[in-house]
Amino acid sequence: MLRIELTADDLLRSRFALSPLFELNGLLRVLSGLSRRRLPSGLAARSRPAYRRLLAETDLAAVQALQWPRGGAGFLVPPPTSLAQSWDDELAALRAVPLDEARRDIAHCLRQRPTDDPAVLDVLHSDDVRERLTTTLDRAWRELLAAEWLRLRAICERDVVHRAGLLGRAGWAAAFEDLHKHVRWHEGALQLRRPGPDEVIGADGNGLLLIPSVFVWPAVAVHTDDPWPRALVYPARGTAALWQTTPTAPGALGELLGQSRARLLTALDEPASTTQLAHALSLAVGAVGDHLAVLRRAGLVDRARSGRSVLYRRTALGDALTAGAEAREAVAPGSPKASPHATAST
Repeated sequence: MLRIELTADDLLRSRFALSPLFELNGLLRVLSGLSRRRLPSGLAARSRPAYRRLLAETDLAAVQALQWPRGGAGFLVPPPTSLAQSWDDELAALRAVPLDEARRDIAHCLRQRPTDDPAVLDVLHSDDVRERLTTTLDRAWRELLAAEWLRLRAICERDVVHRAGLLGRAGWAAAFEDLHKHVRWHEGALQLRRPGPDEVIGADGNGLLLIPSVFVWPAVAVHTDDPWPRALVYPARGTAALWQTTPTAPGALGELLGQSRARLLTALDEPASTTQLAHALSLAVGAVGDHLAVLRRAGLVDRARSGRSVLYRRTALGDALTAGAEAREAVAPGSPKASPHATAST
């Protein structure tokens, strides 16, 4: 059990952030076989040939040599600083890592997972190791994940919007409540159930960094190494939908509203912007805006400004229509129904 104790000052400084580098790292771990997590079928088909090409043409083998099943090089995945973290920000942070810190981290990784590959060791012991690894990760990003990032970012941003709403209504305890089945808030600390001895750490007045992620699903990760702030990486809500082999059909709701409007209404179980919905559903932003205008005139959705974004959400009427359609789909014609006289057995 890991216990991260958070004072009132820590909670005041706790915040959300996004990490493109962590997502790339998660994808690389799956492609290398270090992680047993599956990939969505479409992403797997696109990324595996590119991954093999990167191994042959770049220093990616050296990047992967710094990973092992339960850990990896911390300097290659520094915690992000904000929700606005861009890929260029990540590259700048990598290049700013002190060389002596990178070398200590590399030595630790090689003790965890020794290698005698001369090509890999040549990269890791070179004077320009930071630049070579950064250049490799930049190319891996462009060839493996850049095209997917807007859709994945939309999923993570919607998670933050959901938790910000909980935080505003009921405080941090509510925002922490369903982060992960192995994480809970208890007596002034966030507790993470994990193998190994019990450990208690503080946040040292720096707060906790909360990072929603797609590729950490269905697990959770924690970053406790100084000098970075304490960071918890958890599965973003809605991530599991990426692993569905076929999209959920709107059914009768689609016949009533049209397929695109039904998908939009169903997707608005949490507030979202036009751009987020467009990326999540692979629709044009303009088309989403037109459909939302129709749904709003019909009283099925409403909107409110949140910072610089306009967020849409279902109204009570939209909730009722969606719930009714789902209930009718769940009891399709010819499906078995419970007898009114049936009793439970033990």
